[in-house]
Parts: sequence; structure tokens; C-alpha cells
Amino acid sequence: MAEQDFGTGCPAPRGRTRHRGRARSGAALVTAGLAFLAVLAPTPSAAGGGEPRPLVPARFVPGPCPTTPEPVPGRCGYLEVPENRARRGGRSVRLTVAIVPAASGRPAADPVVFMTGGPGADAISDIPFLIDSGVNRDRDLIVMAQRGTLHSRPNLACPEVDRFYAEAVGLRYDAPSTGRRLVQATRACRDRLTASGVDLSAYNTTENAADFADLRRALGIERWNVYGYSYGTDLALTYLRRHPWGVRSVAIDSVVPPQVVSLPWTWDSAREGINTIFAACAAQPRCAHRYPYLRRTLTEQVRRLEARPLTVMAAPPTGGAPVRVVLDGGALVNLLVANAVPAVDVPAALDELAHGDPERFARARAAGATPVVGEFAHGLTQSVACAEWVPGYSRADLLRAGRRAFPGWPDSVLAQAPQLPFEHDVCRVWNVPDRTAVQRVTTTSAVPALVLSGTFDAKTGARWGAYAARTLSRSTTVRIPGVGHWVVPQSPCAQRVLASFLTRPTGPDTRCVAGLAPKPFTITPPPKSA
Repeated sequence: MAEQDFGTGCPAPRGRTRHRGRARSGAALVTAGLAFLAVLAPTPSAAGGGEPRPLVPARFVPGPCPTTPEPVPGRCGYLEVPENRARRGGRSVRLTVAIVPAASGRPAADPVVFMTGGPGADAISDIPFLIDSGVNRDRDLIVMAQRGTLHSRPNLACPEVDRFYAEAVGLRYDAPSTGRRLVQATRACRDRLTASGVDLSAYNTTENAADFADLRRALGIERWNVYGYSYGTDLALTYLRRHPWGVRSVAIDSVVPPQVVSLPWTWDSAREGINTIFAACAAQPRCAHRYPYLRRTLTEQVRRLEARPLTVMAAPPTGGAPVRVVLDGGALVNLLVANAVPAVDVPAALDELAHGDPERFARARAAGATPVVGEFAHGLTQSVACAEWVPGYSRADLLRAGRRAFPGWPDSVLAQAPQLPFEHDVCRVWNVPDRTAVQRVTTTSAVPALVLSGTFDAKTGARWGAYAARTLSRSTTVRIPGVGHWVVPQSPCAQRVLASFLTRPTGPDTRCVAGLAPKPFTITPPPKSA
């Protein structure tokens, strides 16, 4: 069962495998609080006014950098902010902040602040990717752990859910019994967190955005540049709408528009990303000749595996003893959406599967058996998803969206949102207030914006970048062919575009995009029986 993560690159299911220099391969306020925040936060038309001051000032406290596999190359500390800004006198949360110096000896005065994805990912562990991508080439880079994540206090990790996902590789992906086990693990996590005093309703995108506004003030920064990817684009657009002061430019990568993100929306993105991979194969003569019927093959395999799941032993990609994995239709689809099998290998993997060899998909599924327990903050995932993405759309709406995207697939597969299985049941247990009225809002802004999308992205389809750009009047939209989720670490061209954008936000150099094309797909010999 692949993890919901609109922003952790292309994850292995429920585990995060790191490769330097590339994306990873193979988540509310009470009524009074909503009213308070509506008064405090600016509307687009009010952005020209003076910046309001928070009732409870945040403070930045210098301190040691956290211990990480790759040491943080900079100075650190933590930001202390209210857990719930609508409840004066409540508890505080602490968010780790890392400030990575610019590589240049003469850096620009305006730094870059990074907003990671998930929701629930560990931003601090993204620093090596950002440095390898040159994000700090000419500017200091500021990375803050979002509230509820690994390097914040409290940490909304759910070891109960991690353990479930480790076991789930040996279960049918979309079986009701699997859903019941997920709900049970989620309930155990919720009960533990609330017993410790955590206010789950305060872990939302509005409060998250306010944390970053507090950070800029606490550090005394006049202007900065915002770079977010995946859920971080939802956050960045919310931040721009509610806290436009001091924002020189905004770059959003693998875009999740806050006004449209929902469970049905995930099927639209899955269709676009998967079909674009198939179209790219059809455009390469060798791939088209060797794998001429990919859409039909995928439908046949989804239907076959859903009717008769395969149970095989497979070794995780990172090594270790083989584990028992079950491949059903839902598992196959979610491995494709998660890019757990690299896009260049997808046609070959589907052809091998159709001819009785499931090894590529089985190994990708086995990766979920060895998660880093506690690394991913499932509590933040659910507090955001259940308050902002799930309300307003029924199970029937989700199923209809799936049928539109992939007609002919079994309803048991289409009834579960890609990357967010059994979410209606999970949200009933998580039980946070509906926040869609304040979150499903379009961001309209004249702040210079760069909008980056990868054409192979099946989590956040590329067309949603252009959709978000429609109301960003000074935006530049760039689509990188043959790249999946989280574009910049995967594409040297995107890195150059981002660097030029940060230098000149109203006129980035995008010339490198014109010469790009997807890489050649893997071509395997035809089976002897063919």
C-alpha cells in the first residue's frame, strides 16, 4: 500500500529511499477560530495594506542542528508558535529551522524558504536534494519543519500506522479487511496523540502558513522567495493568499491547487500521468513496436489481479530477506501512481507482468515492508486531508471520478482514491472539523510566480500547474517532459530555470525546455512464446 504523499517525491511504498541528486523513488479550527483567522488574514484585495501583527508573537531560539544522516550544513534553532492561534493561552509548538548558507560568496539579500510536501514529510531531510539542485546557489536557504512533523514538537508520527503499512504489503490493497486494519491503527494513533494533549484540529494549512509568516518576522527578513513542492504548493498558495507581505517571488513544483484538491481529483491526476507515459512510449518507434497496446495491457492486468491476486516472495529494493507480498489490482495501480517503478521501465514491467513475471512490481511493493518507523507524520496527513480534502465529496463521487478516468476497471479498485485508501473511514475516526470553507479558495496574485510540472506526474497531474497559473498574473508555466513528481531534483533544466527565476522573477530563462524529450524506454526481448 503506497503512502499518500503528494510531496515526497516518488516514494517506495511506505518507506523513503534516498538517492542524492534525484527525487525519491519508491496525507480545523472551531467556529470561533475560523472567524478570528478570517479577520486576521488578508484577502487579495487587502494585500496592499499594512501587515497585521499576530496577537501572540512567535520567537526564534538559536540551537543545535538535529542529528541527520547527512549533517545540516548551516545554523539551526527552533521557532516557537501557538499550537492554536484561536485559543489564547494555549500550548506552544516548536518547529526546527535550518538556515543553509548560499554557495556564492556574495549572496543576494533575499533568501529562499522551502515548503515540503506530504503533508507530513520531513523537510529537514530534503536539504541534500535542495543543495544538490542548487537552490542555495546565490541565496541562503531556509528550511523549517512543518508543525507535527519529525523535527517539530509535538511530532504527529503514527508508529501504529507505519507498522500497519509494513504488514499491508502482504494483504490485498483494497480489501475491506485491510481497510478495517488501517482504521484500527489510525484510531490507536489518534487516541494516543489526543491523550497527550495534542489539538489535532490545529494541524492544518492555515496554521501552517501562519507559522511561515511568523518565521519571516522572527528572523527579521524583509523579503524572501518561496519554493514549495506538492503539498508544499498547496501551502505556498495558501501562504501567498493569506500572508502576501514580504514575498518577492513564489515557485511551485508539482502543483496541488487548494481550491480543487479532493479525493476525486486524485483520479484525474492518475489518468493524466499514466496516459502520458503510454503516449510517450507510442511516440518512440522502438517502444511503440515492442509494446503496442499498453492501455489495454494495463486494464487487463488490473482486472486479472483484482480477480486473482498474486502472492509472491520478493526482496525489498534496499536489500534484506524476501518478504511475502500480494499484488492485486489496487496495489498495481498505486505502484504506478507512486512511480515506485521508474517510468522508463513501466512498459517493460507491464509486459513482463502480462507474461507471468511480476518481479519489478513485486520488488516495488516489497519496499513498503521496511519503513522508517516514525519518520513520516501520518497525523499531519490526516489532520489536513480530513479537514480540507475529503469533506464535500461522497464515496459515490469518488467512484464516478474513477470510472471516468479508467472505464472498465473494477469498482473495488476505483472506490479507493490513489494514495489515500479508505480515507472516508479513516476520517470518521480522525474526527477533525471541516475547513473547506476557508481552504478551498483560489489564490489570485501579481507576485511573480514560476509553475513547474512534470508530464509523467501521476500524483499531481501536469495540467494543474497551468490551472493554478491562471490567477497568478505574472506567472511563467513550465512543463518538463518525461519527469514525474517533484521536478527540480530530477531535471537539470528545471534547476536552471529555477535559478534564473530567482535572479529575474519576471523573466526566467526557459530556453532549455525546448530541447527536452522523455528518455528512451527500457526495451526487453520478446518472450519466447510471443
